[in-house]
Amino acid sequence: MNEAHPLAWHSELISVSFRQRTWLQDRGSLTRRIQERCSGFRVQPVFQSLRRVYGDEQDVMQLRPSELALVREVYLYCGDTPVVFAHSVVARKNLRGAWRGLSGLGNKSLGTVLFTNPRIKRTPLQFKKVGSGHFLYDRACNRLPEKPANLWARRSLFTLHGQSILVTEVFLPAILNLPL
Repeated sequence: MNEAHPLAWHSELISVSFRQRTWLQDRGSLTRRIQERCSGFRVQPVFQSLRRVYGDEQDVMQLRPSELALVREVYLYCGDTPVVFAHSVVARKNLRGAWRGLSGLGNKSLGTVLFTNPRIKRTPLQFKKVGSGHFLYDRACNRLPEKPANLWARRSLFTLHGQSILVTEVFLPAILNLPL
């Protein structure tokens, strides 16, 4: 894949501030890290449904174009301020297998599930700067009073018993106000 390609996800971060890098590269539970740094943490689900997924997600998840997946989107809040927009994808066929409990998470954090089971393995993080017109940017900005020029996102696969869930987290500007 051509690294200069605007649709590419990257394994390295370039031209990122120290504060941003600290948040983006942390491989631990993002939920736990936010909870430790703010009072009033909560998860606000905004979308959950079976649907076809975006092209690059199809490739990563090895889904056929017509294959459905459960897509779940939530905001992670610190008090009244959204700090992260999370977008997860799991193949419909895996909802009866390793990921059978995911459709009933409600306002519980997916991170709590992913980081409490030692059998779940995580692939290396990939990073991307998204802007207006990219579905992640457009969906993430729905709750922002002012839209920034772009946002940083990261994603990785979590795998259990050979079945994967793709978790993408879009870091909203207010995350940088939390202590490191």
